[in-house]
Amino acid sequence: MSKNYLIGIDIGTMGTKTAIFSTDGNIVSDTFEDSNLIRPKLGIVEQDPDEIYNSVIDTIRQVVKKSGISPREIAGIGLDGQMAGILGIDKDWNAVTHYDSWLDTRCEPYIQIMKEKAGDKVLAITGCPVTYAHGPKILWWQKEKPDIFSEIDKFVVPTAYVAGKMTGLKGKDAYIDYTQLHFSGFGDVQKLSWSETIMERFNIPEEKLPNIIHPWKVIGELTSKCADECGMIAGVPVVAGAGDQPAGSLGAGIIRKGQIFDVAGTASVFSCCVNAFKPDIENKTIIFSRSVLPDLWIPLAYINGGGLCLRWFRDEFASKKFWNENTTTVQYEILNEEAEKVPAGSEGLLFLPHLGGRVCPNDQNIRGAWVGFTWSHTPAHFYRAIMEGIAFEYAYYLSILKALFEDMQLAEVRVIGGGAKSKLFNTIKADVLGVPYLPLAKPDIAVFGSAVIAGYGVGIYRNLESAVENAIPHGDVIIPNTERHNLYKEYLDAYIGLFDNLRGTFQKLANVRSG
Repeated sequence: MSKNYLIGIDIGTMGTKTAIFSTDGNIVSDTFEDSNLIRPKLGIVEQDPDEIYNSVIDTIRQVVKKSGISPREIAGIGLDGQMAGILGIDKDWNAVTHYDSWLDTRCEPYIQIMKEKAGDKVLAITGCPVTYAHGPKILWWQKEKPDIFSEIDKFVVPTAYVAGKMTGLKGKDAYIDYTQLHFSGFGDVQKLSWSETIMERFNIPEEKLPNIIHPWKVIGELTSKCADECGMIAGVPVVAGAGDQPAGSLGAGIIRKGQIFDVAGTASVFSCCVNAFKPDIENKTIIFSRSVLPDLWIPLAYINGGGLCLRWFRDEFASKKFWNENTTTVQYEILNEEAEKVPAGSEGLLFLPHLGGRVCPNDQNIRGAWVGFTWSHTPAHFYRAIMEGIAFEYAYYLSILKALFEDMQLAEVRVIGGGAKSKLFNTIKADVLGVPYLPLAKPDIAVFGSAVIAGYGVGIYRNLESAVENAIPHGDVIIPNTERHNLYKEYLDAYIGLFDNLRGTFQKLANVRSG
């Protein structure tokens, strides 16, 4: 029987998405299962590792059943997932910690310690500013929970934990794929090795860290026990997998220098494909991630909850005059129609989209703000200003990338996520950035990317590029308007200036909040 199908799995923060694809890139069946974020008190966000594993098993079983295909036709399984959190396992691959989510802020004191002792060195070697990621989290476990730290054989990311449990790995087999290495705090992303310099600086034993491997490496095969649980057959190859953003970039066809990728979701993620490693030492804003493709990089930055700002406004502040008579919720389409009537620049209204603090560059005192509103501004102005604020933040990221890569020719922006459905939002971003916008019609970009990685790992595809290049349907290209682009340049200068102008105020407010 020929093997004509691949399974892709995305272990996200809000849940697990699993899909079966035919080898020509078409989706056969998919499903989603919500995750359980454990928040016992402020600053703590955990997940049960076995709940994460069970969500993968459950969703595989569902998509296989829904598809109606024989499990014997499935050639391989690939995974991607959230990158900045970690968990600890023992020598027998049992979880000895909870999953320490990237949303968990308990490691904040160790972020400051790492910054003070070796912040620029960490950034230069890992490509990532010190943030809520593996390095400070490992230090937290070492200093705050030494008894548990001593039980940990290896620290691993969710994709590795799940794949290892599916295939019966032991602690000595633990791994991290190179697309997630930038968040490690201790990994040299150029040499693909652990940095003795950083580990010695913080007294971290290398034996606690996993092997560094490429995403398409077959790390094992489904055990009989796992196969029984998920309705498969034993022996199906499982590849190492990748981080969610690199998998999504591959799935979106970001395979050439100058292509830009916009994930217009709950978080607003902006990345660009380049062919050299140039860490952002000066601004400490851009996170330099490896692409799945070995010779390319996908530096990125993001707004933590950028898209969430639009939903927040819709749910909390949109006027009842926009409500559909058949629902109690304002429709995005109606808000978009009204905001489209507002001139570019929202008639002098600016919005800072950092309601949960600014991540890139990291400044937790920064908050959201509207500046410049008058009695003439309507809810539609405020809504459009949110979209423009997100676009201005993207333009700031792009200005840094242009400074790092002066000869870079920008091709297009490929956009996915809920925000990609809004022609107005895409038009605003195209006009602000001065780059054409291309909304992608395939909604399952990350799981598709993971399936392609699996297909390459088991030999179905000759190369990764050809597997994704012609498999991605898209909508109409939005060409930037020169007149609006020039106007937005002036607003962008004002937007960037707001951070210096308001930083002292935000600091005072933070002091008041903390007592």
